[in-house]
Amino acid sequence: MIDSPSKKEACGIFAIYGAEDPAHLIYLGLYALQHRGQESAGIVISDGTEVRAHKGMGLISDVFKDGAFQGFKGTMGIGHVRYSTTGSSMLRNAQPFLVEQIDRIFALGHNGNIVNIANLRRHLESRGAIFQTSTDSELIAHLVLHKKGSLEERLIKVFEELRGAWSIVFLTPGGILAARDPYGFRPLCIGRKGDAIIFTSETCALDIIEAEYVRDVEPGEIVIADHNGLRSIQGSRKTNSAMCIFEYIYFARPDSMIFGHGVYNVRKQLGFQAAIENPVDGADLVVPMPASGNYAALGYSQGSGLPFEYGVIRNHYVGRTFIQPSASVRNLGVRLKLNPVREILEGKKVVVVDDSIVRGTTSKLRTRALREAGAREIHMRISCPPIRFPCYYGIDFSSKGELIACNNSVQDICDFIEADSLAYLSLQGMFKAMPLPAKHFCAACFTGKYPIKITDDSTKSCLECRPLDALQWP
Repeated sequence: MIDSPSKKEACGIFAIYGAEDPAHLIYLGLYALQHRGQESAGIVISDGTEVRAHKGMGLISDVFKDGAFQGFKGTMGIGHVRYSTTGSSMLRNAQPFLVEQIDRIFALGHNGNIVNIANLRRHLESRGAIFQTSTDSELIAHLVLHKKGSLEERLIKVFEELRGAWSIVFLTPGGILAARDPYGFRPLCIGRKGDAIIFTSETCALDIIEAEYVRDVEPGEIVIADHNGLRSIQGSRKTNSAMCIFEYIYFARPDSMIFGHGVYNVRKQLGFQAAIENPVDGADLVVPMPASGNYAALGYSQGSGLPFEYGVIRNHYVGRTFIQPSASVRNLGVRLKLNPVREILEGKKVVVVDDSIVRGTTSKLRTRALREAGAREIHMRISCPPIRFPCYYGIDFSSKGELIACNNSVQDICDFIEADSLAYLSLQGMFKAMPLPAKHFCAACFTGKYPIKITDDSTKSCLECRPLDALQWP
């Protein structure tokens, strides 16, 4: 991603039932999912009677340094890596979210975004509910507590009230429950390692622990792993799903399989299609903007016949720029993260391929760096259409003001980032590269056609920007 200052994904989850050392396996699984969130991490482990939990701010390696989970004995657990789509980045909002009452205990980890959270929370507060965080995950917990019946029955009732995107795992004394929203916005799959059953956001987390991919959790499905094995309840499901197309374009790891198909080949096909649609006459080479542009650039090279070169080298000890919270830190990260290779670029007419442009600010820094390294011409090729509309289902570009393509033409953007030319993949070309028909994807960030109605309070900070009179005692 050329300029990822505000594009962030909605967390990664990993759950396991029936393991001898669940904490260690969850730790490894979360390591594989670290790209989905770098703000905080947590693990909750249970033996069916006692529960142990640890969470903190930062990367997995920071939160669990010095063997922080070594004393976590049990047979099941859930883990979570977070970046904030609803609620700020602070320790109280870290997950998994643990609920302890006299007669019940459970924990949950959530990937997605509930768009009717403000209305639901106001309703719960009017009935006496007290909230400790500003996350939609706590809202789900409160809704569960206010229902009657078994947890499975409660969840069915809760999911009927929720609007938005959720892939979610629950830890209970009896087992693990996993569920996806009826549209299937966010990925969630099932795996096995021996007798252990696993739920996780991406298959790369199964690979790291040498587990077997079984299948995806279906949209609207609730899957239960307990002493009876694996069973399923198929709840409400939409005729056409709305899987996030950006998972294929950017978010998921290229070695993962999501929504039943491999990410690597999809990204390469996006680049191949971009080469067909947007060739550059007389270009010398194709250069990816690492690491998000690597696979699309490879496809562009194959589609155009131009040589592929790593003209920009990534510093792997700098995290994803888009997850940094402030502009000053992000800009420093941009300079530290990528460095052009003069001997590759000098005097060359270069096609630079990346997956997207959000604000355009760091794209300008990139272009300047390439020119300073001697590139004669710089032609930007983007392997998706312009992002013109906010996302409310788990990607943190939730206002039009953040999106340079919202009010600017392609030529305006090209002038702003100081490239010699700029071209985006068409909407039709993007869908052509996908492994499933267009009707199964949410592409609202490109088209403005939202599968679920959006209201004015469907924002990340909707639970924090509250009127003063709502905070005063009666």
